[in-house]
Amino acid sequence: MKVRVLGCSGGIGGRDQRTTALLVDDDVLIDAGTGVGDLEFDELLRIDHVFVTHAHLDHIAMIPLLVDTVGEARSMPIVVHGSPETLRILRSHIFNWLIWPDFSSIPDRGNPFLRFQEMHIGESANIGGGRRMTALPALHTVPAVAYQVSCDTGSLVFSGDTTYSEPLIAAINDIPDLRYLLVETAFPDALHDLAIASRHLCPSLLALFLDRIKVSPEVWITHLKPSRAQITVDEIGNYRGRFQPKALYNGLEFII
Repeated sequence: MKVRVLGCSGGIGGRDQRTTALLVDDDVLIDAGTGVGDLEFDELLRIDHVFVTHAHLDHIAMIPLLVDTVGEARSMPIVVHGSPETLRILRSHIFNWLIWPDFSSIPDRGNPFLRFQEMHIGESANIGGGRRMTALPALHTVPAVAYQVSCDTGSLVFSGDTTYSEPLIAAINDIPDLRYLLVETAFPDALHDLAIASRHLCPSLLALFLDRIKVSPEVWITHLKPSRAQITVDEIGNYRGRFQPKALYNGLEFII
């Protein structure tokens, strides 16, 4: 199983700044930020599932355009998975005929371009080929989940947007075959109060988080805010725990 980074920035601006999206093999997205826009039409056509961590725009912006672009060319609906609260937000505020058409009823409800599938914390979805997606707890300003991507050879966890979360730490520690941990750190420590208020991590909170991790994955940092990315990375580099976190970048691939 292959996971490719399409976008991992906490903002836009410049060729390398794409918001959050991961491509699992060639048919599954985790979040659908602006990084999805770099895929060619044939690549978009192969996407069968989108697993959404939460409903903030930088993580869902390309779902409406994806469905609109390929819906008529597909024989099956794209399935958008998320917590009940996240899907309620998408239905109410995006696919509401005001911001965007309700593609779960186009061309009709019996044969739609889009289907929503609820996922609860701890629930797993089989996505074919022995691959599984499991929703893990996260803590953000809106209802949010992290995801475990797993197959017979190992697991990857993507935190989505979260602050320090004991339930997420406990869930991570229950994954003995965890090979990669992709965890957000949005702000430098100078903006610690903003990180707390917006329920993101900063380097000092990340250090507390990592010090509680008992398994031994590679740790990669996502969701750096472009204006403060370098100082945040430098501060993360001062971490003296047993991990050596590195910054994600577009095009990076993980083989599980």
